[in-house]
Amino acid sequence: MKLVLNHDTYEAVLKGIVPSARRFLWIFTADIKDLFVEGPGKRYIPFLEVLAEKLKEGVEIRLVHAKEPGPRFRADFDRYPEFLQSDAFERILCPRMHMKAVIADGRIAYVGSANLTGAGMGAKSDHRRNFEAGFVTEDRETVRGLMNYMDQFFVGDFCEKCQRRDVCPEPIR
Repeated sequence: MKLVLNHDTYEAVLKGIVPSARRFLWIFTADIKDLFVEGPGKRYIPFLEVLAEKLKEGVEIRLVHAKEPGPRFRADFDRYPEFLQSDAFERILCPRMHMKAVIADGRIAYVGSANLTGAGMGAKSDHRRNFEAGFVTEDRETVRGLMNYMDQFFVGDFCEKCQRRDVCPEPIR
């Protein structure tokens, strides 16, 4: 298990875990914004472009977030038809989602405080990003336990008894 703080989150998650995914990538976050990451040739690209490329490579992606993203994220999202055309992309919006976790291929996971935003992931300058803490683990039992919990959520095990269904735009069940 490795502790990741502040900008280390960017290195561990966006430059480590996400690019390493070969079969599947699960992303759970409360907030999601138009995050930009370092791309080829030191130019910055939308994180959504990275995810669209993963879909083209055959990586299955689950994205769960708590609130509707802003207009800039939605505009970027619409630029990548892979999200609408691929059966390998699944997205759930759940107002109660507060977990921040990323899992690649069932072998490595990040769990921490960082949302999928520039300030959360450490993609902004030292003086503009959030203070974040998390862990990266490759411990099989820990990753398996996290995946089981996420699967329960994803198939809607918690949905029917949820007392916030009145504010849920897309109940799973």
